[in-house]
Amino acid sequence: MRLRHFSLHPFVIAAIFLFVWGCTARIPEPVTYPYSQQQKSQAAWHWNVLAKDVANRINEQLVLSGNADKSLYVEYNCGSDAVPCKENKTSPFNEAFRDLLITNLYDLRIPTMAEPDEEALNIDFKVQTIRHVSQRMRTVQPGVITAISAGIAVIRNAPSSLLLIASGAALDAANTSLVQNGHYEIIITTSIANKGEYFFRSSDIYYINDPDFWHYMETFPDGGPLSFASQTLTQKRAAEKRRAIPRVTPIPPAPQTTETKRAEARQEEI
Repeated sequence: MRLRHFSLHPFVIAAIFLFVWGCTARIPEPVTYPYSQQQKSQAAWHWNVLAKDVANRINEQLVLSGNADKSLYVEYNCGSDAVPCKENKTSPFNEAFRDLLITNLYDLRIPTMAEPDEEALNIDFKVQTIRHVSQRMRTVQPGVITAISAGIAVIRNAPSSLLLIASGAALDAANTSLVQNGHYEIIITTSIANKGEYFFRSSDIYYINDPDFWHYMETFPDGGPLSFASQTLTQKRAAEKRRAIPRVTPIPPAPQTTETKRAEARQEEI
């Protein structure tokens, strides 16, 4: 029996080589974290929710440590109740969160001082604003798409009224999972120190809307006016055209010499 000659195409050989080389020289695969959720702060009401939660945690720590009767004082970032902060010395969040925290501590009947007191525990908080440059990937909650697909398959032959109700439920499920992704996050850290040792400390992380980042900024690096309105496509094109037009520097007239002046005088006589 004659053996047939079998040859591989050069492209096939190259593909096999690359596959073998890739299996032996690969870097560790990047693996994302399991699905998780993080709240997005978008309103002053959300700031009050955080202030209430922090006040409850502080109250719990006071009770567990046997300091339920201890008075508290919420530190200022600047100024005081009588003398407000100057412009660009604090942020809208700092002012609002301090007031909201005091209100919630008062509602819990925790002694809260209006002025600094040596016997009181001082509550301090700070905000760190983080900006991510890259476009980060996000997905809907696992099971939402499967539930919608299964619901559509099951009710395909159902009455129109049931179909309408099921479609609304599917849209509700999808709507609760869709939140606009942005580039900014904030870390809000609240702490109480007593005799050089932390008595209480908590850190909370939230997403925020990109145009609202200035709510959490105490000062701006350049000190100049900021525009928070997003440009339309027409505005962007107009700005690009303005940048593309070269600036022409006018050429000053050449100084007149004696011969030039005489020539001009003769011309006027003619």
